[in-house]
Amino acid sequence: MATALKISGLHKSFTLHQQGGVNIPVFDGLNAEVKRGEAVAVTGPSGRGKSSLLKLIYGTYRASGGTISVQHDDAWRDIVSAEPHEVLDIRKKTVGYVTQFLRVIPRIPAERIVAEPMLERGMEEDAALARARELLARLAIPERLWHLSPMTFSGGEQQRVNIARGFAAPFPVLLLDEPTASLDAQNRERVLELIAEAQAAGSAIVAVFHDARERDKACTREISLN
Repeated sequence: MATALKISGLHKSFTLHQQGGVNIPVFDGLNAEVKRGEAVAVTGPSGRGKSSLLKLIYGTYRASGGTISVQHDDAWRDIVSAEPHEVLDIRKKTVGYVTQFLRVIPRIPAERIVAEPMLERGMEEDAALARARELLARLAIPERLWHLSPMTFSGGEQQRVNIARGFAAPFPVLLLDEPTASLDAQNRERVLELIAEAQAAGSAIVAVFHDARERDKACTREISLN
């Protein structure tokens, strides 16, 4: 399989301005590669920077040094040096990010929220909504809720809407930050099925799991931050 993500000499530190400018180093020259069709777990003790690594790959955080390169529009693009509009385009087509939290948009129906990534890519509306409804059904969101805004949903229902949105469109690189946290056993298994399907379709998956059993089931190797 071809390499989809290359991390080279990654440096990142945080400055705590409210604590006298204390500098907290997180990464000091991290190197890693992930291939298409590979699922890799980011492991390490709490506070070591697992979620921070995903945010650096997604461009939410800016690295202090090094490169994070992805295949985007048939060329290697460095997320660290990319302009903001380039990062947004990379997020739209190449790097997906699934967290356990949903930023609820008032008055937007759940099925529309899930369909949005597909519509942004130009998919026909009926097809996008059909795919959205399929995912909502798989994740046990009752049909009576599909036309409603998730603002009134339970926390677990909002999490499942967010997961459905994250898996709606295929991404060459897919980041997963605790995607099964707080879900019941049946829905955790459904999410693991979606991960396996994305991997089989060729996505390069980088994931953080709290549960070791689920991590071992979903991922084939680790990027250790110990």
